[in-house]
Amino acid sequence: MKNRIFMYLFIFAVLIIIFQFVNSKNILDDYEKRLNKMDETELVYKDSLRVADEKNFDLMHFQLEFNDEAMTFFENQGYSISELVPFIKDELLSLNVFEGDDHPLVPYASMTGNKMMINEIRLLNSKWIIANFSDGKNWGEMLLGYTIERTDEKDELKFNLIDYVYYRTRN
Repeated sequence: MKNRIFMYLFIFAVLIIIFQFVNSKNILDDYEKRLNKMDETELVYKDSLRVADEKNFDLMHFQLEFNDEAMTFFENQGYSISELVPFIKDELLSLNVFEGDDHPLVPYASMTGNKMMINEIRLLNSKWIIANFSDGKNWGEMLLGYTIERTDEKDELKFNLIDYVYYRTRN
């Protein structure tokens, strides 16, 4: 009788050990699958980041803030780029406040009853700006030249329209 109890205990212990081994193996296999999937996902995300970094680097080519020659040009004239860029953008956007129907720079009058307004601005270098404009329905883009004339009292910014394109919305 005592031998049978030990035999049953031994068989029970062996079954528990087998159960633990199989369960541990399943847990490790599942963990390994999830780890491999996470590694693949990480590779995809790293590749996406690399592509985004390349696109971002390409976009930086035509911006005053990343153009060393243009920054040097302004710094040699005594301007601080961190103050000059907002100044130029603010001066251009301040032209959106005007009397009458015609914007001082936008070569088109609005066809919707709204005023044409400059929306986005990108300073390309020390001489050119790209801006887009719209009246809420129709829109366009323009290339502007700009000069800064320094006087005793303040700096005066002058814009001149070089070229433009207009996109009319079809009804």
